[in-house]
Amino acid sequence: MILERENMININQIKKELGEVFLGNEDVDDFSALVSYYQLCRAAVGEFGTKLENLDADYQVRHDHNPIHHIEVRMKDVGSLLGKLRRKELPVRFSSIPDNIYDIGGLRVITNYLDDVYTVADNLLAQDDVKLIKRKDYIKNPKPSGYRSLHLVVSVPVFQADSVQVTPVEIQIRTVGMDMWGSLEHKLRYKTDAPEDKVAKYSKELHGYADEINNIETNMQNIFHKL
Repeated sequence: MILERENMININQIKKELGEVFLGNEDVDDFSALVSYYQLCRAAVGEFGTKLENLDADYQVRHDHNPIHHIEVRMKDVGSLLGKLRRKELPVRFSSIPDNIYDIGGLRVITNYLDDVYTVADNLLAQDDVKLIKRKDYIKNPKPSGYRSLHLVVSVPVFQADSVQVTPVEIQIRTVGMDMWGSLEHKLRYKTDAPEDKVAKYSKELHGYADEINNIETNMQNIFHKL
């Protein structure tokens, strides 16, 4: 089941956020290209969503098991895109985006068990039209904070009315436990006004909980395999 967290492009928002940067005829072209590229990325997300749903259904039929618990869809908002361009010290022009920003469209795949993370990734990457651009395994090599997830940047051909465009999408694959932990850690780091000492205290606690969740999920997976 796909749970959509939609941040589709908004014309008024773009005019407001890009108005101070994009001026003149050249900038109108940039604006149009950006709108078209967002739609292209959204189409690529749809392609991967269909692939993942089909994969999950096939496993249900053949193995009596659904590796995917649910899927979340995300489109990067324009403010985040601008911020990323500036952090990378890239010109705030459309030409900077296609070869440098790969996560305008994204999916978060939540799996039932640890093994399912790699089942989903391996089966997805085995498809002929899927190309792996980048892979970061934060499950086998957790971040210092304790964060765990498998990150893939992959591309797929998107068929348009007059062309075929190979388009990148970021896919994060993690278990239910990792997702619960990651959501709380993200809130602690970026979405709270709590004092720094409290953030530090809870960050330390969360690091320990990451290990506990991993141990619990490993044990639950072992039980599942023995049944």
